[in-house]
Amino acid sequence: MTDAALTPPPDSDFLVRSDAEAVAALWLAAACFAFTFRGPKSSFWRRMTATGAILGSLSLASQPGLRRMHPQPRHLLEGAASAAGLYAIFQVGDLMARRIMPNGAGDIDAIYDLRSDQDERVIAARLVAVIGPAEELFWRGFLQERLSRRRGRWAGAALASAAYAGVHLASGNPTLVGAAGVAGAYWSVLAAAGVDVESLIVSHVLWDIVIFLVAPTSSL
Repeated sequence: MTDAALTPPPDSDFLVRSDAEAVAALWLAAACFAFTFRGPKSSFWRRMTATGAILGSLSLASQPGLRRMHPQPRHLLEGAASAAGLYAIFQVGDLMARRIMPNGAGDIDAIYDLRSDQDERVIAARLVAVIGPAEELFWRGFLQERLSRRRGRWAGAALASAAYAGVHLASGNPTLVGAAGVAGAYWSVLAAAGVDVESLIVSHVLWDIVIFLVAPTSSL
């Protein structure tokens, strides 16, 4: 995401539309995440994929720049490096949550329990093809970009990361909300600093695969 993409245009009507679009999109995201977290565990990944498809499609339809992405080798390197950094943060966070929060261990185990009785190859395919890319397209590529137009890049990053944590309240899992807040803030800061959305998608996908399937922090 370039500096120019976050520079507020002079057209005040355009800014008002951006605010209205951001609010409407956030309500839609909140409804989608409530739908995702409130249903049966057995169909959680199907619902999460549907949420990703809805929010990702909205982002691509509303943000022309997202339809002109050009993946390059450096995006793989940047994405892998940032995913490794976030994974290191979560190793420490997992230990702290289990020791400090009264229900931290149970909350973390409940997150990983979503993998039970599921084909991990199917989960991986959903994360790579839809869920991971869609989250970056929506939360950073669409919502944060809209919020940053009026409020500036860092305020936009703070609002976007808070919104990302907020929609996870529907899970009823305080540790998951905190984890979403940390991960959302991490990627939002990178976006505000000018990291391309292509790199953020790689980061999000790799982190999802490692944290959920390859080396969960609960196993460390």
